[in-house]
Amino acid sequence: MAQKKKLSGKANKETIKRILGYAAPYHTKILLALVFAILYVALNLTAPILVGCAIDKAVGVGQVDFKGILNLILLIAATVICSSVFQWLMNLCTNLVAYGTMRDLRRDIYAKFNTVPLKFIDGRPHGDLLSRMINDVDSVGDGLLQGITQLFSGIVMIICTLGFMVFINVYIALVVVVITPLSMFVAAFITRMSQKQFREQSKTQGEISAYIEEYIGQQKVVKAFGFEQRSQKSFEEINARLKECGQKSQFYSSLANPCTRFVNGLVTTAVCVAGAVSVIRGNMSVGQVVTFITYANQYTKPFNEVTGVIPQLQTALAGADRVFRLLDEPDQKPDPENAAVFEDCKGRIDIENVSFSYTPDKKLITDFNLHVRPGQRIAIVGPTGCGKTTMINLLMRFYDIDSGTIMIDGKSIYDITRSSLRTKYGMVLQDSWLYNATIFDNIAYGKPDATMEEVRMAAKKAYIDSFIERLPDGYDTVITEEGANLSQGQRQLMCIARVMLCNPPMLILDEATSSIDTRTEIKIQQAFNAMMKGRTSFIVAHRLSTIREADIILVMKDGNIIEQGSHAELMEKQGFYHNLYNSQFAQTV
Repeated sequence: MAQKKKLSGKANKETIKRILGYAAPYHTKILLALVFAILYVALNLTAPILVGCAIDKAVGVGQVDFKGILNLILLIAATVICSSVFQWLMNLCTNLVAYGTMRDLRRDIYAKFNTVPLKFIDGRPHGDLLSRMINDVDSVGDGLLQGITQLFSGIVMIICTLGFMVFINVYIALVVVVITPLSMFVAAFITRMSQKQFREQSKTQGEISAYIEEYIGQQKVVKAFGFEQRSQKSFEEINARLKECGQKSQFYSSLANPCTRFVNGLVTTAVCVAGAVSVIRGNMSVGQVVTFITYANQYTKPFNEVTGVIPQLQTALAGADRVFRLLDEPDQKPDPENAAVFEDCKGRIDIENVSFSYTPDKKLITDFNLHVRPGQRIAIVGPTGCGKTTMINLLMRFYDIDSGTIMIDGKSIYDITRSSLRTKYGMVLQDSWLYNATIFDNIAYGKPDATMEEVRMAAKKAYIDSFIERLPDGYDTVITEEGANLSQGQRQLMCIARVMLCNPPMLILDEATSSIDTRTEIKIQQAFNAMMKGRTSFIVAHRLSTIREADIILVMKDGNIIEQGSHAELMEKQGFYHNLYNSQFAQTV
């Protein structure tokens, strides 16, 4: 247990160190905040002295110095106003530091999403990743903001008030200094108790964000299968856990402030008793006692403030830990230093002895071999889970093979830069993706410098130009998130137009026409046939009627090619493909 606490403390120190590293570029603003904090505290501590002097001028019958009191009141008002201005400037600087740090963290997280292997994104709930980028970074920013503010003003306040108290009365100052540290020990004890709960709370927040994001995005499926009650039950289970750890974390942390305030009450009581005795003995004036009580409260105030923001600081540390664990994920294997930029592509592909699995304990593709001549159309068919889409992932280097070689025009794809390799493919997937922008921007996604005429021509080839022209704003129509204001078929046609605009030397069509009606599919197939002339093309399709014209049909099962040949050759063999094909048309025969 002691070792675990030691490791946890070390991890917290490392986390704080990294947060400060992100704040380091804003050192000028941090220094300015420190200067403004000193000025704010200095003026704030001048006011009690002036108040004490005013009280001494009003003590005694017939000895009230009205003119002197008026001057002191004006001076106190000026002091308070200037103190407030410097406090505002200090808060402005700390805000700039905190929000600048949050911006940098989010920038690095977003950049990290582009450098980690695709298996990292695929293997984690997207809602949890979003929670780290949004909620956890917000927590870090709030904690940093509170930390800097309390650190600067608190340290300066403690030092200055201690100096003033020693100047007024050394013995009473010692009483304050001896009793006050008790609040620090109380706060430290409670912090250790609440730390575990805050980490659990942050983790559960990510879990519930992932669950909500998943089910909101798939509400049609949830309703179609009557899953509402079961999803509600699952949500309530996660929400109950979040409530439990949230209550515990807040309960433990909320003990800190009242406990430290109790200690501070003891300090005030001791000061009052000691000050009264000093006044009776003639060692202090009434005004000095009032000033000293004010300073004692000012001295203990930073301790109260720190314990008051402990929940926020703990949440910030837990959030920062999740953020840095994301940033520490290993990047995808970089391209070799001598990796070539793939220029002219003929489209000859050689796959030899390739083996691959998503997890080591479950083999998927073993000793896969394939040789494709330039311009050939390769159709890949087979039952679900046989490795069809996996082959596409390997060709595009979304995943790296475990063994074997994949070569294009005699060059290993691992000796070519990823970016230049992927630009040689045009890919249309079953799951169409559009983003919140105009139709023009979505079609020109792979070719940002495309002209309107080029975009319109690509749309005509994809048989969606007439639909776009009927929209009120035409190609300037803004598509909502994920193309929600378009049908599934229209979204897929948009993705097809996007590829046609890029005009790549090789094509990958993974169920590219699965959401298109039969009549439009015939037209799209004609467009694809024209586009595929002279281009190496890979076609993954479950509707076998769409691949009859392929030069080679690869029949996959359990990660291996069990049959290959043209449609006519495979039908003549009356093997696995023959049975698969007839199973689709048995009812129409």
